[in-house]
Amino acid sequence: VQLVESGGGLVQPGGSLTLSCVVSGFTFSSYAMSWYRQAPGQERELVAHISNGGRTTKYKDSVKGRFTISRDNYKNTVYLQMNDLKPEDSAVYYCSVIYNGVRTWGQGTQVTVSS
Repeated sequence: VQLVESGGGLVQPGGSLTLSCVVSGFTFSSYAMSWYRQAPGQERELVAHISNGGRTTKYKDSVKGRFTISRDNYKNTVYLQMNDLKPEDSAVYYCSVIYNGVRTWGQGTQVTVSS
């Protein structure tokens, strides 16, 4: 099982980024996927979640209306579109899946929101 995130970077407040996570090693379309983030000195927190078919999504309250999670089951990829970014969104972002009962993580991608 492999999850590889990309798309992070430095962006000004109010800007946008789209994160991608390409997965392999399991039947992607059968699994719900999540994005988490972890800022320095803080616990890792759930940002967004999407069902295996993509019909159901859930968001952390502070990102509702600004972030959108989506997936392409043909490309084995899950996305996180982030708009109106704020300094408090700065963190390492991880995609994640529960595979064989174990939560599995990618290596993460850094998002820094700063002027």
